[in-house]
Amino acid sequence: RLGWSVQDTEVISLVTADPGTAVRRGGQAVVLSRDGGTPATLARMLVETGRGASEFTVLEQLGGPGERVHHTVAEHFDTVVDDLNVIGVRYLPDDRRFHALPDAEFAHDGQITKQGIRAVTLAALGPRPGELLWDVGSGSGSIAVEWCRSAPGLRAVAFERDPQRRDRIAANARAFGVAVDVRGAAPEDFAGAPAPSAIFVGGGITTPGLLDGCWAHLVSGGRLVANVVTAESEAVVIQRYSTIGGQLHRFQHYRGEPVGGFTGFRPAYPVTQWSVSKP
Repeated sequence: RLGWSVQDTEVISLVTADPGTAVRRGGQAVVLSRDGGTPATLARMLVETGRGASEFTVLEQLGGPGERVHHTVAEHFDTVVDDLNVIGVRYLPDDRRFHALPDAEFAHDGQITKQGIRAVTLAALGPRPGELLWDVGSGSGSIAVEWCRSAPGLRAVAFERDPQRRDRIAANARAFGVAVDVRGAAPEDFAGAPAPSAIFVGGGITTPGLLDGCWAHLVSGGRLVANVVTAESEAVVIQRYSTIGGQLHRFQHYRGEPVGGFTGFRPAYPVTQWSVSKP
């Protein structure tokens, strides 16, 4: 009925998953509903995340006596349909990007891993299908979101002390339809979180017990990556590097800016990155 090619169409199940995991920034998907209220819930989430113009087709009781097809756009759909239904969504506007996103794509208050550093951080973390990340001192949640976008089945837990930032992390996760479990401060809220395959420490590394807690919870063979900018944080990282090993890198970025009628390069804070695998 939709005329879509299989290779270009994602299949998303909401039978047990949160409807927000079917939000996309473009492309098309066949969405398997949990019940008759699922289409209206998904349509509302698409509107809330700026995708109200998405083409929205609900197919009820396919092949049965009560078969019906509703075709509209997400912002105009608010009907409760039969429990047996599937949804075809062509996500509009289509602004998909498959690498590190511009900082402006995220809600943030300045506490965000910038685009260039985010790219090298994801490279160091090395996401693999089905893995779980802990994003510690998450800020805007940009690393958690990018991690989840990297491959099928990826999930993340974001630890953030500030309640307003936790709200932003949740909003960023909803906007990209990714599975990020937002929790409170580290290391206090580590208890009960599933064991991670990888950990990113973006803030709070000088907090007593934080690195020890990360290392204790990391699975064998897992990766830990920490980015620091202050002298005190760097001292913690170098001390751990001297005892555990791993790799140290320092990244320095410059941005071209006007200097009178000319252009000069203004440096950003250098970022020291420590990456290590747990034996």
